[in-house]
Amino acid sequence: MKTEPQPSASAPSTDLKRPNTDAPTEAEPAQKKLKRETERQESPDDAGTCEPVAEGSAADTPKQGGEKKGRQEQSRRAAHRAWEKEKKQGIRRGGTRTESSEARGNDNEPKEPRLPKRQTALLIGFCGSGYNGMQLQRNHENIKTIEGTLFDALVRVGAVSKDNADNPAKVNFNRAARTDAGVHAAGNLVSMKMITSIPGVDNLIARINEELPQEIRLWDTVRVQNAFNARTTCNARKYTYFFPSYLLIPPKPGSGLHKTVFEQNSASSPLLDFWQGVPAESSPNDDLARKRTWRAPKEVVEMLRETAKKFEGSHKFHNFTVGQEYKDPTSQRIMKKIEVADPVVYGDTEWISVLLHGQSFMLHQRKMISLLVLACRTGTPPTVVEELYGPRSAFIPKMPALGLLLEYPIFDSYNKKIEGTNASLKLDDPEYRLPIDFEIHREKIEKFKQGFIYSRMHSIESQSGLFDAWIRSLDKYQGNDLLYLTSKGVLPDSAVIKRGERRSDPFREKKRFDATVFPEGRVSKIEIEEAEEADEDEEEEVLPANKKEREELEG
Repeated sequence: MKTEPQPSASAPSTDLKRPNTDAPTEAEPAQKKLKRETERQESPDDAGTCEPVAEGSAADTPKQGGEKKGRQEQSRRAAHRAWEKEKKQGIRRGGTRTESSEARGNDNEPKEPRLPKRQTALLIGFCGSGYNGMQLQRNHENIKTIEGTLFDALVRVGAVSKDNADNPAKVNFNRAARTDAGVHAAGNLVSMKMITSIPGVDNLIARINEELPQEIRLWDTVRVQNAFNARTTCNARKYTYFFPSYLLIPPKPGSGLHKTVFEQNSASSPLLDFWQGVPAESSPNDDLARKRTWRAPKEVVEMLRETAKKFEGSHKFHNFTVGQEYKDPTSQRIMKKIEVADPVVYGDTEWISVLLHGQSFMLHQRKMISLLVLACRTGTPPTVVEELYGPRSAFIPKMPALGLLLEYPIFDSYNKKIEGTNASLKLDDPEYRLPIDFEIHREKIEKFKQGFIYSRMHSIESQSGLFDAWIRSLDKYQGNDLLYLTSKGVLPDSAVIKRGERRSDPFREKKRFDATVFPEGRVSKIEIEEAEEADEDEEEEVLPANKKEREELEG
């Protein structure tokens, strides 16, 4: 599925009293006075405003909500102190500019004029292949991220001043949803205080896109209220997961999972007819070629939809993430709607898409799609979903990361709020705010998805058979972790994971299925044969104990 609260642009630094350390003493040399005055003017404490606030002005008067603004100011100053400490230690913040002549200009050169900044939402889309996720990586300047690439482009255009180019925290840089390495987004949003009127730039969006690589696009910039924060103001998100429909074909007779589900538990599935007449010794390559010609019957798609409905509503999703228990209140999430689309054929393979509209998502919550697929291919009734909301813990494998796409974050509450504010304003009023709406850019977004996202997904699957390798890694398993896949749709005691107790034969997930991009020219080497190789045991993934660090991993 993060960041500390950010201050409102209207909140002056007068909420907190501090001694006037800027006042020079009589014995202080003139050069020292000049140096102190210069440092005061360049301090990030002043970076968020364009004009000084006169003493005794309305900004000095306590207002309703002043306590909250005070906490925000404390948070901002704490972030600045940490930044100053890192700067003295020579630590760089990954993806940002250094304090070189490139970023700040030569000290002997005149300062650039300070242009006004406005709290702005940037609506973006990107293909995550080749990027180490959305979020800037602190202290890792060589790690390529979406935010780092975007921020550098904004600096080059002049939307971020050189004085603020070394630290995104100076401009209140926030994201609506974090994405992992290689994960794509048709729509995402970052908020920041940026310069929107740049001398010589008539079309800011087009100018920024000129500085961005083709796999990252800026759809729009929207002036927002000063208190707007991309993460905390976002109240829902939409994700889509794509997978080849052949994953719904039951395990091959003779495989470990077939023995567990169909032989030991007497389960049945009409889809078992697929394997009739197929030699037991047929190769994975031959089996995959046959799978790709298969098309999901309507009744199977309806079965998917019936099971998907069980995810809607408010539930304990502790079994659909990692490192969380039933009693953890953060495992309670709201899924507003789950939609299974009709299958579509790309090349020689049929694909199914599932749209998930949720209030928020936990790390690796694509486990929901995994259970959806596994239940349908084994004839397990939808009641198994409700079983896994209960207090007992069970193992659910992750779907490959390749099929995941962030559609866009949703800001319905904010849009309703400004609708009420705009009611008494004219369109040309400086306080008038437009709603945040990705759908008005639907045509451009769909063209981008087809050209940069779907085409890469289909190409990787076509060359590598990545999804088939994943499903066969499950079909080989003969332990107890998947014993809830039965005709009864219940979680048996033998499949329950108990904290502190070691399982005799736990399922080991393979890291290669978390990858979404592979070295050029080597994509075919993750094919079927590699799936048969024995991997080293992977350590079980756990979430950070710190709540804020956990939130950073969610979307």
